[in-house]
Amino acid sequence: MQIDLTGKTALVTGASRGIGEAIARRLGESGAKVLCAARTLDAVQRVAAEIGEKGVAVQLDITGADVRDRIKSLLDEHGNIDILINNAGVTEDDLFIRMKPEAWDRVLRTNLDSAFHITQEIAKKMIRARWGRIINITSVVGLSGNPGQVNYSSSKAGIIGFTKSLALEIGSRNVTVNAIAPGFIQTSMTEAMTDDAKKKLEERIAAKRLGTPDDIAYAAVYLASEQAGYITGTVLNVSGGLYM
Repeated sequence: MQIDLTGKTALVTGASRGIGEAIARRLGESGAKVLCAARTLDAVQRVAAEIGEKGVAVQLDITGADVRDRIKSLLDEHGNIDILINNAGVTEDDLFIRMKPEAWDRVLRTNLDSAFHITQEIAKKMIRARWGRIINITSVVGLSGNPGQVNYSSSKAGIIGFTKSLALEIGSRNVTVNAIAPGFIQTSMTEAMTDDAKKKLEERIAAKRLGTPDDIAYAAVYLASEQAGYITGTVLNVSGGLYM
């Protein structure tokens, strides 16, 4: 079944690399116009150019004081944003007893507060349009917890609660709100691991391999589609069986 998103406009945060880049590319392949957002414009110009005429590079600091104004400007310029992918996030790991308040604040502000500010502006338009897809990228550690990641796990667990509560509020307006919880995904960080460390990591995963950014992107495209219109408030675990 081919997913056709022609006529839809998507905003993907953190689209300059990794999962965000893969989601942006797959949305573009499915026919959507894709606003590829990142803090540095240069970082997403390449991705937008490779998507082609449907790709638009957008400079967006999701923690900036003007983030709401920037979202309003995008809505004015491009009309409704039909598909929102809240993907951008950071980690700042440390054991809890050593964690600095600044590290807690920075991770929560980036991973959770930004979703509130961005989504609120876009959801208003989705409700009026009576159609929308909000997809939040969380993590399996938001479900399971992880030592050394109290701030990150808290932010990702918060995204899950955000997803479920918002789904209940706006589901009757034909706006779905779902989350995707990736497991270990092949990134520049995992590429730097030793072969022995990778092997030990893969042994913990039922599929016996790390995930790829496309594993997450294909799930996002489906949740963004008309075919997924009866799915809302769901956390889709895409971890290869790392978490069950």
